Amino acid sequence: MSDLPGAIKSGAEQQYRVLLTAKNRMEYLTANDWALIADKSQRLAFSKDDVLIHAGRQPRKVFVIMGGKARVESAAGTKLAMIQEGEICGEMSFLEGSIASASVVADTALDTLAIEWTALQQLFELYPHLGSRFYRSLAVNLSRRLRKQVSRAD
Repeated sequence: MSDLPGAIKSGAEQQYRVLLTAKNRMEYLTANDWALIADKSQRLAFSKDDVLIHAGRQPRKVFVIMGGKARVESAAGTKLAMIQEGEICGEMSFLEGSIASASVVADTALDTLAIEWTALQQLFELYPHLGSRFYRSLAVNLSRRLRKQVSRAD
């Protein structure tokens, strides 16, 4: 992708394309926003059935799925949802500064970008428009998830 900033072009252009085009992506974030986030993130790989986020614990990180799929489970182990490339998890705990209400478990081998809450907050202080686009993207994603759950209940 020729319009990607240098930080994204190096090495993982194909995977970053997912962040900009995935169906349930953080749609208001730009390529430059992702470059800033990626610079403060850590690449973490998980094997099938590894737990990224434990229900009842405070994760302190937000994860963006770069490759693979994960399942969201209730504390009792009931499958609630599936998330895949381009999607985020841990955002509800981040928004509330609270413990996770569900676990996130790798359903396949998983490649993620993990960013500490404090690093995200520092980015938002430095780049308020990034924060605005990030929170708007989260709001739209959470609204879509709620609508999906409501339509399942009908």
